[in-house]
Amino acid sequence: MLVEPTYKSHWEVPGGCVEADESPRAAAGRELREELGLSVPVGRLLVTDWVPARDGRTEGLMLIFDGGVLSAEETAGIRVPAEELRGWAWCTAAEAGERLLPLLARRIAAAVRVLPAGGCAYLEDGYEAA
Repeated sequence: MLVEPTYKSHWEVPGGCVEADESPRAAAGRELREELGLSVPVGRLLVTDWVPARDGRTEGLMLIFDGGVLSAEETAGIRVPAEELRGWAWCTAAEAGERLLPLLARRIAAAVRVLPAGGCAYLEDGYEAA
């Protein structure tokens, strides 16, 4: 699932920053509620990606969690905040690669690769670390 922010020219995955005294998993759940109106369990960690400092940003760790499979009822209940998101879309991995910036596209491709096997990918700047 991808979301289309109103404040960016490219698509993103649902998510955001961890707030003070909040775990990454709790932040993922909060962002799903805020961005999509979904209260669903956040699954296992799929990707950890270390991103170096750039463009006035410090280095950081980006995490991708498994959002699970939504029922038809949950999907029908998705509501996006108009001031933040234009909309959302289900996408194949190839479609995501076309809509996302290359760094995030690499991260999502890694998540798709590890999802069936039960593992977790470690990336550096979106690339598999040797």
